[in-house]
Amino acid sequence: MTFSDLNIDQDMVDALSAKGITEPFPIQQEAIPLALEGNDIIGQAKTGTGKTLGFGIPLLQKLGVNPEPGVKALVVVPTRELAVQVSEDIEAVAAARGTTVVTIYGGKAYEGQIAQLKAGAQVVVGTPGRLIDLANQHILNLAHVRVMVLDEADKMLDLGFLPDVELIFSLVNPVRQTMLFSATMPGAVVALARRFMTRPIHVQVAAPNEGQTQANIEQFIYRAHALDKDEIIARVLQAEGRGRTIIFVRTKRAAAKLAEELDERGFTATAVHGDLNQEARERHLAAFKHGKFDVLVATDVAARGIDVDDVTHVINHSIPDNEDDYLHRIGRTGRAGKTGIAVTFVDWDDSARWGMINKALDFGQPEPTETYSTSPHLYSDLHIPEGADGRLPGARARAPKASSESGPRRSSSSNRNGRTNTGRSRSGNRGSDAPAAGSATAAVAAETAVSDEPTRTPVPVEDTSHHREGRRRRRRTRGGSPRPSGENA
Repeated sequence: MTFSDLNIDQDMVDALSAKGITEPFPIQQEAIPLALEGNDIIGQAKTGTGKTLGFGIPLLQKLGVNPEPGVKALVVVPTRELAVQVSEDIEAVAAARGTTVVTIYGGKAYEGQIAQLKAGAQVVVGTPGRLIDLANQHILNLAHVRVMVLDEADKMLDLGFLPDVELIFSLVNPVRQTMLFSATMPGAVVALARRFMTRPIHVQVAAPNEGQTQANIEQFIYRAHALDKDEIIARVLQAEGRGRTIIFVRTKRAAAKLAEELDERGFTATAVHGDLNQEARERHLAAFKHGKFDVLVATDVAARGIDVDDVTHVINHSIPDNEDDYLHRIGRTGRAGKTGIAVTFVDWDDSARWGMINKALDFGQPEPTETYSTSPHLYSDLHIPEGADGRLPGARARAPKASSESGPRRSSSSNRNGRTNTGRSRSGNRGSDAPAAGSATAAVAAETAVSDEPTRTPVPVEDTSHHREGRRRRRRTRGGSPRPSGENA
């Protein structure tokens, strides 16, 4: 079957074909014809199976080639990253249409979003908080919405957005077509569908007894020591056929640290986490998607919304909190019918949590395989070339870069005679005028520090070592008592 067989307007078929998309996935085959007839749809399928086009194509076709200005369609999503991704997919299909898509979410300036709404955008894709905010300001008018979509409805439930979604439903025209798409169908989501949908048709492309994890994702569960994980990851990144890779970590600090560590080892890695502002997160995700980086280190903020078809490996640096998060993490690979590999590290302290995930997903692997960076089975499991170690060959020349950049800045200071100190030498001497004997590197660093720094007139009272002495003096003085005159530091 092709998209032409689904009675889709030719301009959208051509737009898909230009991107190499000609054959619909099962959820698209089932949902699109029913949605084109105007039915309310509940679409249930695993992540990465093409749900966005399942509702995006019918939505655009219902609005027509040149819809009138004003919001006619609303897509509500749980995360900023997913909002951006859904907007891009819909815009790609509507390339030859006079339809404008605006993305509404928090963490970004209002002005651009408001300008697009006032310019007459017809399709709004947004997160609940910012949508309600703009609606309360009477900037976003939802009274003329003809099609409403809830995407990743189960995640809405997880994040506590269902009350906001109910409020949005109250703002939308009651005479509308409603589509709800989700990977899983918890009871609260089913109840929501019953309240706000009209005789919905439930489309489920997977058999009810099919395993929850995708068969085209090969999974490896390893018990690894925390201090050895980076070494293991560096070897996994050298596996045969390894393409774009996503590494999930638990904390923002761990994401930034691991990305920096992998960069120093010679890999092109970037990070996405909550400490980055929205603009930086979008920039890093775009760089990953377009190939500037082939390793993305992320917290769960990016577990959904990353829609890159050629992610070959997902690595769980630490296991997620529950089985749903596990499924959504590994679902970043094996997309669009391709195969993928998921590697999960389980610390000794995480055994209980892994036991719950293993039981819920019926893996049958209660005890992860104890694994080290030198374990032969690691190399054979993941097809890592023999001799691969924790650093790419070219990285060895790059390694001194950080120390050479920080060394002169950290160590150069003028002493009382106007000469340059080199800080602490390898032997532990503080404030010596020359590097330790036999240390050619220290000598070069000192020479570099002198030549790179601008010439300064010595000012004895501003001597750096004097400040250090003052700090030491204050630490040893209790209660503000003055020190005896002439006492040595």
